[in-house]
Amino acid sequence: MKKPLVTPLDKNASTKAKEMAEFYQETLGFTPNSLFTMMHRPRIASAFLEMNQAVMENKGRVTSGLKRLLAYISSRTAGCRYCEAHAIRAAERYGSEQDKLNNIWDYKSYPAFSEAERAVFDFAIAASSIPNAVNQEISDRLHAHWDDGEIVEILAVIALFGYLNRWNDSMGTQLEEPAADDGVKYLGKNGWTRGKHSYEDS
Repeated sequence: MKKPLVTPLDKNASTKAKEMAEFYQETLGFTPNSLFTMMHRPRIASAFLEMNQAVMENKGRVTSGLKRLLAYISSRTAGCRYCEAHAIRAAERYGSEQDKLNNIWDYKSYPAFSEAERAVFDFAIAASSIPNAVNQEISDRLHAHWDDGEIVEILAVIALFGYLNRWNDSMGTQLEEPAADDGVKYLGKNGWTRGKHSYEDS
């Protein structure tokens, strides 16, 4: 793509836009271009922000750090490089251990990951695949470690990022520099690049 499908609005375009910019400045350290594309229809942006806050709220064992690593695995499966970079940056900012950040794609065998986490990530891959690949074995493993409320939280993260993966890959959202830096830092060794989300050469 030569440019994003739709140009994001300026973060100072309205009072609501400014409020959203302030929220994401705290969570990510910058204002995401994706949100300000949604702001062309403010109700969509507002609904997304509410859903994001509800899904990412920490209710217990499904920690903030785990949710962001889960978001990364889901986005990697879907192939959205924009969301991969955002998720890994958020995982760092929300307390994921450095060892796990450095070795997330080796979760099946890397000793820093628990069997409960492995069950979550296997579920994330199956639930993010098309066609959906969740089966009885994956369900049984998930239920061995997590209760129903926790599973709802886990699937909510996958579903939220399913929306974001479709949005940002179809929109060709330009990746912000702080997220790009973390993408290179944590994911570059596994072949991550900005892909369609860079317009420096256009």
